[in-house]
Amino acid sequence: MTHWSLALRDVPAPDFADAVIAALPAGAPTDPAVWAEAIFSPAAMPRWVLAALAVRQGLVPLLRIPAAPRGAFAVDEVVGQEALIAHDDVHLDFRCGVAVDADARLVRVTTAVRLHGWRGRLYFGVVQPVHPLVVTAMLRRAARRLGR
Repeated sequence: MTHWSLALRDVPAPDFADAVIAALPAGAPTDPAVWAEAIFSPAAMPRWVLAALAVRQGLVPLLRIPAAPRGAFAVDEVVGQEALIAHDDVHLDFRCGVAVDADARLVRVTTAVRLHGWRGRLYFGVVQPVHPLVVTAMLRRAARRLGR
């Protein structure tokens, strides 16, 4: 695993960034695209995360932010041990790098966000406090599923 993330390649000076790291379960795949797809799969998300995303989809039009399109969390690129999910919108640019280090037995999810205008600041002001909890829950759930 490199010491940087693809998430920071396109957003080198983010308004928000975080990283969540978990142990790679025994027997789990090491393909970062498989991990990214598992982490962002609606079927794998905890119910409370799905509920939060549904609320988000309902409320963002009030801010004139378009609802997230299907495929917004699809893998865009894989470079070495990391998969990148990239989505740009009117209120923010989002990058998420999902890296698997088979030697260290770690999975890392790095998020970088660049905000645009008052809509982005208002939207992410609500999202930011819960973001680490959401990503941690999604990563743990994916680890349980992929470790089976």
